[in-house]
Amino acid sequence: MARRITIATGIPSVLGMGVFIASYLLVSRSILDIPPGITLVASGGCFLLGLLGLSYGVLSSSWEDAPGSLLGLEQIGLNVGRLRSSFKRPPASS
Repeated sequence: MARRITIATGIPSVLGMGVFIASYLLVSRSILDIPPGITLVASGGCFLLGLLGLSYGVLSSSWEDAPGSLLGLEQIGLNVGRLRSSFKRPPASS
């Protein structure tokens, strides 16, 4: 799970920060005139992709003793079902 989260969240987050740096360098050296809104939307898209990567990393994890596959796609349906059932469960009476 940690490896998937690191890859699926880390790469888009680094790209999101890289957009700011690249935009600054291109504008400050008068190579391109990039509107600030474009920089904001591009970096925001990268950070949103990182948020989706975080969700993917958690939902694709195997909670069994045996490790799951490399991508963990078979675990997503199972974990989403577990998540939904935890919200439907009535509170315990004391």
